[in-house]
Amino acid sequence: MRTHPVLQKLVGAGVRLGLERTRSFLGSIGDPHLAAPVLHVAGTNGKGSVCAVASSVLRAHGLTVGTFTSPHLQRLNERVAIDGTPISDPQLSALLEEIDSRAGAWAAEHMGELGEAGAPLTYYEAMTAAAFLHFARAAVDVAVIEVGMGGRLDATNVVQPAACAIVSIGLDHTAELGPDIASIAAEKAGILKPGVPVVVGPVPRDALRVIRSMAGGVGAPARIWAEDYAAAGKPRRWRWTSGERVVDDLRIELVGQHQVENAGVALTAVEALEGRLPGFQFSEPAARMGLSAARHPGRCEWLAPDLLVDGAHNVDGARRLAELLGQMTRYGRRTLLLGASAGKDVRSIAAALAPHVDRVLTTRCAHPRAAEPGAVAEALVGLSCPVMPAGPIEQALPLAREGEGTVIVVGSLFLVGAVREL
Repeated sequence: MRTHPVLQKLVGAGVRLGLERTRSFLGSIGDPHLAAPVLHVAGTNGKGSVCAVASSVLRAHGLTVGTFTSPHLQRLNERVAIDGTPISDPQLSALLEEIDSRAGAWAAEHMGELGEAGAPLTYYEAMTAAAFLHFARAAVDVAVIEVGMGGRLDATNVVQPAACAIVSIGLDHTAELGPDIASIAAEKAGILKPGVPVVVGPVPRDALRVIRSMAGGVGAPARIWAEDYAAAGKPRRWRWTSGERVVDDLRIELVGQHQVENAGVALTAVEALEGRLPGFQFSEPAARMGLSAARHPGRCEWLAPDLLVDGAHNVDGARRLAELLGQMTRYGRRTLLLGASAGKDVRSIAAALAPHVDRVLTTRCAHPRAAEPGAVAEALVGLSCPVMPAGPIEQALPLAREGEGTVIVVGSLFLVGAVREL
């Protein structure tokens, strides 16, 4: 499904951070968000990969696993999946129609007290409600829930999790989350709950200081990267250590050294569910199986021998990709095909990647928030390699692939999804 009439009419509601509408509406339909134990995952980059790996590992343990992620690459259904299978069009359509119908009665009763005008739910809140309803009715054993933006005021933060993870902290969505690392860390750490363990990935020192303080303040046991656990090695052979547990010769198919770190966070988060998920006992053989089976499209993904796509949409993500490009040899002329949402720091993204490419072509996908290629190119004036606007992605991709060489598509998951379509 590309979209749905219910969601189309909610697009104008925009982004409204806050939990009141979601909590109140879910309460009116039976609190489906409380039906299954939850692994709640926040972070600037890598949280989608952690969700993919954790879900795969939990499935390998024989559990039925619901996964809610955002945004999607090609189809809306990707956001809501059970055991790796996206929700069907008829199921999603029926859920959205039900939510729309029930939201009308709820709004008439509650909107005055909530002080909101216009659409009672946003697009994201409606999809969040659909996911919780789907998982509750399927009676999943556990739900892996990705935070959309921030954490404290994200609609998913109505859950009462069995465990949490904060994968990374970087500068992104600064208008909504704050201007610096410490402010953003405080928003991400807003998912912490009393007594609920949190796994903290490799974050900057200022971020760790904030997270550690907030975890102590609410009584959330924290497992810290490089203090309580770690992961090291190459994707096809790496080691995970967690307390006294040491597991060697692990393998993941995800591309990029950073995915070893993400997989280490995911494993530790799954381990943290032991004793908190009824009947669950961590198994090393199941963990190996789940790791090797994990997939996450659109992240350092080769679509063809000459075409690499990555959803990096901020400078930290671009630096991770730059590490991979720095290790690549014999790939001919490299073209960076860059497109991003309006307001993104495209210059920092391009500057991180420029030393590893020969030219930059700017483009856009059909998403309404996508910046025009000319505006992106103008922001890159003075970059260390040639820059040229190349029109919409349907024109830009064939142009970029002319002749010999490699094309690297970056800047937006929506752009990556459009390239996968093409």
